[in-house]
Amino acid sequence: MSSFLRIPFARLLDRLTHPAKGGLALAAFTGFWLIACEKHRPSVRIDTLSPEIAAAHQEMVGRLKTIRDRVESDHAFISDLETKQLRHSLGAIPPGTRLIERFDILSRLGRTELNLGQEQEAIDHLLNAWELFPTTGLPMKDRGPLLYFLAVAHLRLAETTNCCQRQNPESCIYPLKGGAIHTKTEGSTKALEYLKLFLETPEIPENMALNAIWLTHIANMTLGRYPDGVPETLRLPIQRADRAPTQPFPGFPNISASLHVNSFNLSGGVITEDFNGDGSIDLLTSSYDPREPLRLFLNDGSGHFTDVSPAANLSGITGGLNLRQADFDNDGDMDFLILRGAWLGSTGQHPNSLLRNEGLTEEGIPIFADITSLAGLDVKNLPVLSGDWADFDLDGDLDLYLGNETSERFAAPSQLFRNDGPAPNGVTRFTDVASEAGVTNDRYTKGVSWGDFDGDRYPDLYVSNLNGPNRLYRNLGDGTFRDVAPELGVAGPSRSFPAWFWDYNNDGHLDLMVPNYLNTGAGAYMVPWLLGQNLAREDLPALYAGDGRGGFVDRTKEAKLDVPMMPMGCNFGDLDNDGFPDFYLGTGTPNFADLVPNQLFHCLDGRQFEDVTISSGMGHLQKGHGVAFADLDGDGDLDVFLQLGGAVPGDKYYDALFQNPGFDGNQWLEITLTGVQSNHFGIGCRIKAVIEEPDDTTASRTRSIHAQVTAGASFGANPVTINHLGLGRATKVTRLEVFWPATGETQTFHEVPLKSRISITEGNPKLRILKAQ
Repeated sequence: MSSFLRIPFARLLDRLTHPAKGGLALAAFTGFWLIACEKHRPSVRIDTLSPEIAAAHQEMVGRLKTIRDRVESDHAFISDLETKQLRHSLGAIPPGTRLIERFDILSRLGRTELNLGQEQEAIDHLLNAWELFPTTGLPMKDRGPLLYFLAVAHLRLAETTNCCQRQNPESCIYPLKGGAIHTKTEGSTKALEYLKLFLETPEIPENMALNAIWLTHIANMTLGRYPDGVPETLRLPIQRADRAPTQPFPGFPNISASLHVNSFNLSGGVITEDFNGDGSIDLLTSSYDPREPLRLFLNDGSGHFTDVSPAANLSGITGGLNLRQADFDNDGDMDFLILRGAWLGSTGQHPNSLLRNEGLTEEGIPIFADITSLAGLDVKNLPVLSGDWADFDLDGDLDLYLGNETSERFAAPSQLFRNDGPAPNGVTRFTDVASEAGVTNDRYTKGVSWGDFDGDRYPDLYVSNLNGPNRLYRNLGDGTFRDVAPELGVAGPSRSFPAWFWDYNNDGHLDLMVPNYLNTGAGAYMVPWLLGQNLAREDLPALYAGDGRGGFVDRTKEAKLDVPMMPMGCNFGDLDNDGFPDFYLGTGTPNFADLVPNQLFHCLDGRQFEDVTISSGMGHLQKGHGVAFADLDGDGDLDVFLQLGGAVPGDKYYDALFQNPGFDGNQWLEITLTGVQSNHFGIGCRIKAVIEEPDDTTASRTRSIHAQVTAGASFGANPVTINHLGLGRATKVTRLEVFWPATGETQTFHEVPLKSRISITEGNPKLRILKAQ
């Protein structure tokens, strides 16, 4: 059935049969005028959900409890099974056992205790092994790993007793200074002693030596000894002089603790989105730990947050490394997806969760229900980190691609779930069509992103694979796709992780950013780089600029992005409102020792990027995962939320919220779209703002600013209900265009007010001003 006939009727039917769902309420912001149209609808309660919906939700709660109960035996990163076995082996060693066997058990036990967050127990075991070493008869070089992990254990103890137990806004911000300097010094002092001994050990592996030099750099900073207290032969600059920023960039303070959104957790995802329709951006976070709950923080409109997770029916909905939102049923309420099982292979066959927004309570809290089984999304549960929504068949509703993780040991073909609309019970159903569409990938997927790179209206699909060629699936418009990555030269890097489509240079053509995941040790790349050595070609990230003819040109070096990166989380947005998107990488690896600053890159006029990590104060050393750009305090500029924490229980940390201090003189515009024949919030639509702004003379110039409606990059989610455009020094917006791919229609508006939020409905020639300064 065509979208013209099917979508309006299906949406109308859904709203008639589900009167508690649908609609949008917009509330006033302090200091702004508001024009809003609020739909009055009955409130909902958890105990008024239909029996079928309530049963499906409770079924998922039960399945997740089973997973939680098996974490200690099944979860490769969280399980304490190996530690228990080693403890038993150590206690059961009979008299007369060779000392080398006891040494081996103690060494291994120290490492596993460290992973579990038992730093002192780990240190005790490693010290006992160190005392045994002279009696084992092992060659001198074999002491290296033991010394290295003694240093790492003491450094982690230093982090726990300072950064975790005495956390403040400056904690772990590179380069360490002020409140980041440790007051309890024993851990770092001991770490430096063992790092010195390690570096004096013969025949140590080069990568470990470089990592030790990097950790020496960090440990001295924790004690306030950098740079003068660092031996000259080990002294590193904090940044390469030839890559220092040429333009000033202000500091973004970490305010997460003051707003009580600094959850202490492992790695996880984040969504910034308006979940209750009041016009303010809320926060939703998750954890890789299957025992940890989701946390939903509602924004009161002034940038203050309240945790409403239990009231939102999220109790018992646990775990998930990544999150992605979408109004999949086109009812005007934002729903979301939880992705689970990543990195776990065959033991990661955990169900994902599709949480449907059922409407608001009398207190304005959204109620969510897990309808995964009813929607047909649990036919096969496979390990997955990245997934994304798009209307791939242009029928007006959102479909879902899950980039599953196929390895040599476990086959996990990726899935493309076509949205088939509501079933008779009112629940949207999905069908996996990946095989017939030709997009199973059958590789170890780490990032997924949709974008119409060839301009034929149909969204294409980029799939980033770890340790294998990436794919660019061109949408052929008939329900099938073809991988054109090799012929277009976008199959690399071979060790990529996140990825995203964007238009970084504002030429109206989608570009691709595919960072390389340098996961063989922070020091192995940072030390040579800081000392002036450039990256090998195979270690470069990739910035592919769209050429407007359906192809790409590699602009990585030209854009000055040929720098070391270890990204997991990522996202982009225009922080200084100059009209060009900046991007932020959440960095690190599961390795404890890979403490490397999360990285912020500032776009200069769409030509080059500058690393402003240090000047921005956003170079957090803890492991970064989900990243989101959003105007959380409603002041017209984008703030940045970073979900922090590693993969193992001993590597938890507090999430960060970096507040934008503002950039004087630059303008902005916020746009809310409402689809009629298209999906409700216009995901996949293209926005073009034509502005006039002064040039370097007394005249003015005209330029265009382009954006795609999307949640952003592949690990973390920006709002799709409110699309933020920086407008530079615009004196006016002379023309605003919205292109709706489902119909191929472009709407045009003139004389749009600056510093305002506007609402555009598909097919309606008049826009509404929701707020204006």
